[in-house]
Amino acid sequence: MTADPTTARVPVGAVVLGVRTWRPDVVHHPPLVLLPGTGDTAEAWDVVAPALASARLVHAVDLRGHGASDRPGRYSIALMAGDVAALLPRLPDGQVDLVGHSLGGLVALDVAAAHPGLVRRLVLEDVGLLRPRAPAPPARPPGDLAFDWRVVEQVRPEIDDPDPRWRAVVAGVRAPALVIGGGPTSHVPQEQVADLARALPDGHLMTIEAGHLVHDVEPERFVEVVETFLTSG
Repeated sequence: MTADPTTARVPVGAVVLGVRTWRPDVVHHPPLVLLPGTGDTAEAWDVVAPALASARLVHAVDLRGHGASDRPGRYSIALMAGDVAALLPRLPDGQVDLVGHSLGGLVALDVAAAHPGLVRRLVLEDVGLLRPRAPAPPARPPGDLAFDWRVVEQVRPEIDDPDPRWRAVVAGVRAPALVIGGGPTSHVPQEQVADLARALPDGHLMTIEAGHLVHDVEPERFVEVVETFLTSG
């Protein structure tokens, strides 16, 4: 049985990241790092992290601008990936398995492509292959937020009009990768999720019909699929 998570703020260059960690009684597998989507914090993983931590260290990370991490006012997928890449060597036990949901999945792709020695296996939850699309910027919700709204203002244009570099990023991922689609009720076009799985050099596709928040809506199925992938081969 895992204990309650501990929290820490870890300096990584110019920013400090909030990290939430679950520690098992006995470690049998490489550590697992969880990256949430836009607007979500490390606590978004609480529904699945204890089960994933039954035999491995699990670290859920607040991306810059979110939760307990710094809000420097400058945001991009590349900056977030740089933060995470600087964090991973600070974690024990060498290579990690990396899971990213939505924006966290794009960050995870960037990390895995640029730093293949850091990532053993990759799981991407409801992430599609980026294609240009008509901008439809959301309105800021009222009240205090758990993240800096400037993340949306600065990162959303990158997703609406993606840099051509993303083709090389996806092609450069050497780690085996599982892409989990949320099915037809997700706002992410599932053909783009399938396209991402096909474009990855060692990509595999699984659909769990739960919408965009797969791990939240179908936590037991999500854990089962992720554990099977991470421990196979």
